[in-house]
Amino acid sequence: MPPANPTMADRARGAIVLLLSSLVALAGCVAAAGPIETAGSTPGDAPGDSPGTPPAEAAVTITVAAAADLRFAMDEIVAAYARIVPATHVEVTYGSSGSFYAQISNGAPFDLFFSADIDYPRRLEAAGLGAGPTRPYAVGRIVLWVPTASSLDVEGRGLSVLLDPAVRRIAIANPEHAPYGRAAVAALRSAGLDAGVADRLVLGENVSQTAQFVESGAAEVGIIALSLALAPTLRDQGRWWAIPPESYPPIEQGALVLRGPGDPETASHFLDFVLGPQGRAILDRYGFRLPGP
Repeated sequence: MPPANPTMADRARGAIVLLLSSLVALAGCVAAAGPIETAGSTPGDAPGDSPGTPPAEAAVTITVAAAADLRFAMDEIVAAYARIVPATHVEVTYGSSGSFYAQISNGAPFDLFFSADIDYPRRLEAAGLGAGPTRPYAVGRIVLWVPTASSLDVEGRGLSVLLDPAVRRIAIANPEHAPYGRAAVAALRSAGLDAGVADRLVLGENVSQTAQFVESGAAEVGIIALSLALAPTLRDQGRWWAIPPESYPPIEQGALVLRGPGDPETASHFLDFVLGPQGRAILDRYGFRLPGP
């Protein structure tokens, strides 16, 4: 007996089965081909990435030599940068600018140098050790600082308080290689006090160690960076008087991306961040003003 003619419902069911089979085959082809990329994107791009941001997969470490006066400001900047570019680890060593200059001149493998004396990175740049130009980032300031419990009236007497018989030791950074030490010597000379206090000076390796001398009681008073006086660890531990800027040469500070075995591109990206709005806001909060009139 010949087969019965298919009904309309039978034909519809057959069409649906054929359509589903086609869709399954198409899905398999797409999966084999991999994810679809939109125009202008690259694999691994995350929505919201800003132009110039290193890709997430490019995990690198950059090493930074930074002047001791930057310790607290730089720690905050590094933390802020890590939130934006978590794949990049910024490893910072703090010390005196002159010591870093000597180390870098002799091949120390730093990627970036933040100097409290802009002359040091300029010399390195002139010697062909820079991967870009020296970039000014701040002008530092010095203050006279004593612990909170001190009876010395630094706010009322200023530098003349150094002649008080209670002051047996005065801490400053070593002027041989620390710009803040040279500024302190200039301020003492401007006030006519350099000869009178010379035998009571104790020298810190850098301005951060100078502050530690006073905080620990190894000296009764110190001339330190304003940025340290404003830092969380010292802000509530002492009192200070701002030494007039006209009494010492400007402490012009500059940074240089270094040429070497590291990653100059990532170091440049971090320096851009430091000099950009977020980094600048942190520097301003620690008393680092921009160079200029």
